[in-house]
Amino acid sequence: MLPIFVVNNFGQFNHLILRMFRDLDIDARMVPNTTPPEEVAGSCRGIVLGGGPDMGRSGCASRYLHLGHPVLGICLGLHIIATEFGGRVHPGKAGGYGPVEVEVVEEGGILSGYHGTTRVWASHADEVAEMPPGFRLLARSTVCAYEAIARPEMQIYGLQWHPEVSHTLDGRRVYQNFDAICREQGP
Repeated sequence: MLPIFVVNNFGQFNHLILRMFRDLDIDARMVPNTTPPEEVAGSCRGIVLGGGPDMGRSGCASRYLHLGHPVLGICLGLHIIATEFGGRVHPGKAGGYGPVEVEVVEEGGILSGYHGTTRVWASHADEVAEMPPGFRLLARSTVCAYEAIARPEMQIYGLQWHPEVSHTLDGRRVYQNFDAICREQGP
């Protein structure tokens, strides 16, 4: 079975994403965001767009969204998804990293097993201001209207928060759900 690729967008938690997959016995590999899309296309079964400092350093990441693989965007990865599909990102009012109470408004898929509210760890230095057309709202908070969005028919999911850090309750479930989505897709 092919691995899941974790795209390194220079974020401080990208190595924790990779570690989370390995701790779950899920084959994953870190790849630079400069890897040509045609090389990514045949080498993995799913793609996680990791976080990073800014859109200007996201390399080829937006092009990976059109390869037909399931994609999970974390923080900057969510912003790449939103802007690539016609949404808008702006500076957040809450700023840096901290705890956030998130309300799950659509259960299932990437958020299978989450009900009601959950405590997560997120940065809101930037956040989605306008959801792209065709996407669905999965979670929100009093800090940010779009904490999680998805386009399930394209198997594209984005989260503002970081499931891989210990401050996020039951964050490993997101990565288990993503693995299940990738397995359903097949080779």
